[in-house]
Amino acid sequence: MKTLYGIPVSPNVAIGEALIIDNERFRIPQRFVVHDAVEDELDRLNAALAAVSSEIAGNRDLISDRIGPQYGAIFAAHLQMLSDPQLLDELRGHIINQQYSPEYAVSLTLRRYAKVIQDLGDGYLAERADDLFDLERSLLANLLGRRREELSHLAAPVIVLAHDLTPSETASLSKRFVLGFATEVGGAGGHTAIVAKGLEIPAVVGLGRFLLEVSGGDMLIVDGEQGVVIVRPDEETLVRYREVVARRKDDVRILSTLRDLPAETLDKQTVRIYANIEFPSEVTVCRERGADGVGLYRTEFLYLSSDDEPSEETHYSAYNDVVTAMDGKPVVFRTLDLGADKLGRVPAAAQEEKNPFLGLRSIRLSLRHVTLFRVQLSAILRASSGGNVKVMFPMVTTLDEIRRAKMVLSDAMEDLEEKGIDFDRNIEVGMMVEVPAAVMMLDRFLPEVDFVSIGTNDLVQYALAVDRTNQEVSDLYQETDPAVLRLLKMTIDAAHEHGKMVSLCGQMSGNAHHTALLLGMGLRDFSVPPASILEVKRVLRSVNLSDCESIVARAFEMESAREVDQFLRSETKRLIRDHRKSSPIEKTVGGRG
Repeated sequence: MKTLYGIPVSPNVAIGEALIIDNERFRIPQRFVVHDAVEDELDRLNAALAAVSSEIAGNRDLISDRIGPQYGAIFAAHLQMLSDPQLLDELRGHIINQQYSPEYAVSLTLRRYAKVIQDLGDGYLAERADDLFDLERSLLANLLGRRREELSHLAAPVIVLAHDLTPSETASLSKRFVLGFATEVGGAGGHTAIVAKGLEIPAVVGLGRFLLEVSGGDMLIVDGEQGVVIVRPDEETLVRYREVVARRKDDVRILSTLRDLPAETLDKQTVRIYANIEFPSEVTVCRERGADGVGLYRTEFLYLSSDDEPSEETHYSAYNDVVTAMDGKPVVFRTLDLGADKLGRVPAAAQEEKNPFLGLRSIRLSLRHVTLFRVQLSAILRASSGGNVKVMFPMVTTLDEIRRAKMVLSDAMEDLEEKGIDFDRNIEVGMMVEVPAAVMMLDRFLPEVDFVSIGTNDLVQYALAVDRTNQEVSDLYQETDPAVLRLLKMTIDAAHEHGKMVSLCGQMSGNAHHTALLLGMGLRDFSVPPASILEVKRVLRSVNLSDCESIVARAFEMESAREVDQFLRSETKRLIRDHRKSSPIEKTVGGRG
């Protein structure tokens, strides 16, 4: 058994077999073979070894003839490795004694050899580890008939392991077959993490180099609550985690009783809880959890899921489905927010940049390519005829940007009027507050918009100068840093002074430990991942505003995010526990707290 530690990004626990995804996208099949099939499996292994040896020998001869024997010697080394008696005995022993499939035996053995070599720390020997990986890929390609497995075409439940997953790859994961996933890189605020949480797939990222520790088919536990991945757990650990999974199911059942109860504090302050979504299919979950609407529809995934830029009809179809399904409840569409952290397909209009987080992204990209922008705005306007629709512009930094964006929106309205197409002429317009400059100038922005929404994911990144996808500095990415808390309070206060609605749609609002703090700051509109709606509602119904204001006062006296986090966790648990004891109606609704 081996325990690995990373960054928890999507809660709950997954238990299942490993599927390692590398650049070849190979899926290692079931690890065990029946006893009667051992001889057949040995024959498959021997055939693969012979075929790969022949291929390597051919490459050796070809390269030697073309550019010299010194280059052909590279392939001769591969051939020597593949004929090593110790390696062959170990491969065959796994099939005969453990009844492993040849694929699993190859992956397990060659990765173990590679890890031993890499652990020696010698640069020259590290290259030999790469040779072993090449051999593994060649053997697997032969054993699997060069079959490539796509993540969207799985047929059995697995836990996906990869160096990294892009947001679009994550979006393609099937909840039916992907029990959870873990990656070597990534951060808590990255969009892969956001998508995972939206899909409610347990996930841990930023584990560092660990794929050498695992072979396809290994039993795994992914603890998305604690940021732990356990490889080949012993029976005692498996029993303990299966109990955790059972308790979580009970907790979900208990929380579901809150669905139709009002989102209000003990002293009757009404709060609205909206949902953040990526895909139209998530609307069903929003309704099941009792969301007051969609506070953030991330529209960029229409671009990431296709090689072609989406047409106006593609936009409209997706948007209209959500608006119709929400049946009159508000839906806030955020316009294109593509940036380097998406790690997926970017429209051809966007060029590769040395520092993309500070470059051409979000509203800047849209204003640079107005035709693309107007297509999206026209679709949003058309969808507004069927329900309560609002439009919101991301990463606004200057007054000129918000004014130019509104002009493009006005032009799109004129085009639709000329075509006789219906839309809401009084559609509300908002902006994301996710750049410190916008916070400092908010009193000038507010007369230009109907509402604002705080995007803490980027606000934290820009305020603290921390790349939110870089695990090397992930410990510095802290939503409760005292500087961030001051920016939040300034934003909420300014919006109230101008009589404008202010919500918070960053990941921070979906953490129930932050709920009382945000309430105490004056926030009354939360926009959270669907999975967090009932957790947040539980806290809301366990506190009164005086408690929350006291929490804010104490938090603002603290000097570090760690101190604030520890305080918020203990206070939230205490308030929920005290409320359960005093409330005969909800004393059974508490779960883990």
